[in-house]
Amino acid sequence: MAKDKKKPDPAPRKARELTREDVKTLELIRSTADRVKVRILKRDLPELKFPARSLGNVKYDAKIGYFELGKGQTQRTLSVNTVKSFAQTLRLMSISKEMVENDDHATKREAYYVSKNWGECKFAEQPESDAVMDDIEALASLEGLSREQLRYRPEEHGGRVAGNLVVIDRDRETQAPLEIDCRKFGSGAYSIPSDCERLQFRTDAKFILAIETGGMWERLNEHKFWQTNDCILVSTEGVPSRACRRFVRRLADDKKIPVYAFVDCDPYGIANIYRTLKVGSGNAAHINKFFCVPQARYLGLTPQDIIDFKLEDATHVLQEVDVKRAKDALKNDPFFMAHKPWIKAIEQLLKMGVRAEQQALAKWGLNFVLEEYLPRKLAKTKEFLP
Repeated sequence: MAKDKKKPDPAPRKARELTREDVKTLELIRSTADRVKVRILKRDLPELKFPARSLGNVKYDAKIGYFELGKGQTQRTLSVNTVKSFAQTLRLMSISKEMVENDDHATKREAYYVSKNWGECKFAEQPESDAVMDDIEALASLEGLSREQLRYRPEEHGGRVAGNLVVIDRDRETQAPLEIDCRKFGSGAYSIPSDCERLQFRTDAKFILAIETGGMWERLNEHKFWQTNDCILVSTEGVPSRACRRFVRRLADDKKIPVYAFVDCDPYGIANIYRTLKVGSGNAAHINKFFCVPQARYLGLTPQDIIDFKLEDATHVLQEVDVKRAKDALKNDPFFMAHKPWIKAIEQLLKMGVRAEQQALAKWGLNFVLEEYLPRKLAKTKEFLP
């Protein structure tokens, strides 16, 4: 019998060119490891310093537009009590180095399970690995890097996009550009990826409309509101994910187009969803400069909209948790405290004692929101809340 012909060896994979962020990430990891090594060789206890992540360590300047990290730090020195977390931190950074070099990624869940091969150093639960990862990201943020550059990504929905936009991605294997037209998904949508850094955009849209609820986004998309109003619709799916915020921020910065937020008129929609989109949060202050949209403005619903559009009988009574959240925003949140229009609006909401959902506009007809409400609001963008 004739011998089988030997198959030729596969062509070697072309070496990938490191991006500027890749180089910075590798430098950060190596320099951190070098500092630890130097202290060990000197018989000194190695230490790692991280920015403190809390609302008490942030400041807000309206000219900058987002919560900035203060100078507070936490320090982790190697000791009997910290040896495990110290080792876990270095192991996660080592894996990050390998992923950058090999152009790979890992989800936060995968990072947790990888540790199961670390013996006594393994994570007991995912919140433990998440906390260590947050510390590493806080350290990286001082060099202008985020967790995505460290190649760790969350397992969360990035949000949906439809409208006058072409997203230019790349083929992972060939690096060839891939053009994705967000007008051609039928009843579906473009799903925002976890890592938006390599995306490019082509659009002549007039604005981006970030929408809290999936149902409202579906209605506007089905009726091609983006076509008649020359815009881009983004569904935030509640509090916008990191990927969603980064996508909107990069798109708005790149194409110099405004961003309008359309959320429920309640303390959660205002003080959590909108505030997170615009200025970020205290716990994530180390990444707010990447993952917030300071140019965003609040289209609605507003407390005054309840009156102007006669929605009083389509509201719900504020619950105790709503009142607490609103009062906390007025007393402790640097963003709301810096803007008198917001103080007035929240005080008005508390005085009214009610909240209203976007869908309350259906009182006047299913398509009232796209035929009447949004056109009337968009005609007066200068009156939007900051």
